[in-house]
Amino acid sequence: MITVSNVSLGYGQRILFKDVNLKFTPGNCYGIIGANGAGKSTFLKILSGEIEHDRGEITIGEGQRIAVLRQDHFAFDTYPVLEAVIAGYPKLYAVQKERERIYAKEDFSEEDGIRVAELEAEFAELGGWEAEAQASQLLAGLGLAEAFHSRFVADMDESQKVRVLLAQALFGNPDILLLDEPTNGLDLESITWLEEFLINFPNTVIVVSHDRHFLNAVCTTMCDIDFGKITAYSGNYDFWYQMSQILQRQSRDQQKKNEEKARELKEFIQRFASNAAKSRQATSRKKVLEKLELDNIHVTSRKFPYVGFKPDREIGNNVLTIDHIKAYSADKLLILQDFSLTVNKGDKIAFIGTEHAAKTALFDIISGTRNAGAGSFSWGQTISFSYFPRENSSYFDSDISITEWLQQYSKEQDETYVRSFLGRMLFSGDEALKPVKVLSGGERVRCLLAKMMLSGANVLILDEPTNHLDLETISALNEGLIAFSGVILFNSHDHEFVSSLANRIVEILPSGVILDKMVSFDDYLAQSALTKAD
Repeated sequence: MITVSNVSLGYGQRILFKDVNLKFTPGNCYGIIGANGAGKSTFLKILSGEIEHDRGEITIGEGQRIAVLRQDHFAFDTYPVLEAVIAGYPKLYAVQKERERIYAKEDFSEEDGIRVAELEAEFAELGGWEAEAQASQLLAGLGLAEAFHSRFVADMDESQKVRVLLAQALFGNPDILLLDEPTNGLDLESITWLEEFLINFPNTVIVVSHDRHFLNAVCTTMCDIDFGKITAYSGNYDFWYQMSQILQRQSRDQQKKNEEKARELKEFIQRFASNAAKSRQATSRKKVLEKLELDNIHVTSRKFPYVGFKPDREIGNNVLTIDHIKAYSADKLLILQDFSLTVNKGDKIAFIGTEHAAKTALFDIISGTRNAGAGSFSWGQTISFSYFPRENSSYFDSDISITEWLQQYSKEQDETYVRSFLGRMLFSGDEALKPVKVLSGGERVRCLLAKMMLSGANVLILDEPTNHLDLETISALNEGLIAFSGVILFNSHDHEFVSSLANRIVEILPSGVILDKMVSFDDYLAQSALTKAD
């Protein structure tokens, strides 16, 4: 259990948290939510002790162990994968290494024998005999087969390192588990496994995530950061969202009543302030007005962008034909084998599966940014497409401003027109003049979405568009794509995003086999579960 009592933290004039009081108890999963910059990750770092708060107290149950999902992907590069996972339980790992060191001694003394007997007892008590089996099970659940377990972490790619560090945090049944964006880099199958693990986890979980389906599946309480306060709401993300909408409507209604009352009071004060007979009443109403204005209700500090895609031309029946395409990786490995597909008018196709490089290669090829190793593809005559690439750094290697950057992709060169699109994506005022080279991952995504909105394309190709986005922007993008009348080809690990958009699922299997189903994502998962059960 963690108890947070009157905790405050500020940086200069900016107050991040003020007088926060919360209690996190075993058997519950707490989702930390809030706008970008609200302090979600910072709050987890305060709980873990990585950041010192200014005031207040954090109390952790005696003898309880906190496990944290590490963000440093290089910290365990010199460790074999299985050992890196076990190192997530420092006490057990220390006992294991000392035990191994003593057993390796050539001059084994009586004192060594006494010490190793103590270590054996402690090793057994800490679950040492089951450690490798548990670590292997966690890695397998997160999509790392046994063949990877003896490799060094340095030899793993970024996605695989994320899985190793996540397994490390989950290892050894910690009393308190702190997870900052645990679904980043995971495929849908691994996320589903993680959801099941956390649902059955008996201790305390505190998680930051922008994955709505994940928050709905695992969370029992939502902790909302807004205006320097953290308010706990029982229930999952959808329950919190519905509750917040009700509270905001009530707040807006109350604000309107206050504004109307304030207007009437101001009119009275202006009419009678100089009238001696009415001056007492005017003074009284002035005090009411001052108190009324001080009590103005904050609705939310969250900012929602506007995302809308309007095709310049209606899409025809002939959209895209792909014929036996092959693709190779940089080291000449075959990653996409004889891929064929006919895309139809009205299709919103989600490309799923663990073969991430294959999906990106396919999108790169049909968008013209990469050559196919073999095969061909052809777009219909009525088609214009816009591509959102997963790797986008090359677009922003420049000192030009955001406004100048977006003007490159606009038919209308008027700066006011371009800045209106940037304003929709929350780049207002001086924000629109920032050089693109310094933009964060989320800001780059919003720029690319503005570029796509200006394109007037009737086909959108999106490779992991929700990466780096907050919940507000994901929701806005989701709604914009649902309303889009053209064809969408996309890849995402966000379950809610996929299930709300896709009417056709294409899965690329490691064997190279392509599964193509004209069904919703949830129906596809249900069919897959039945197939596996058989």
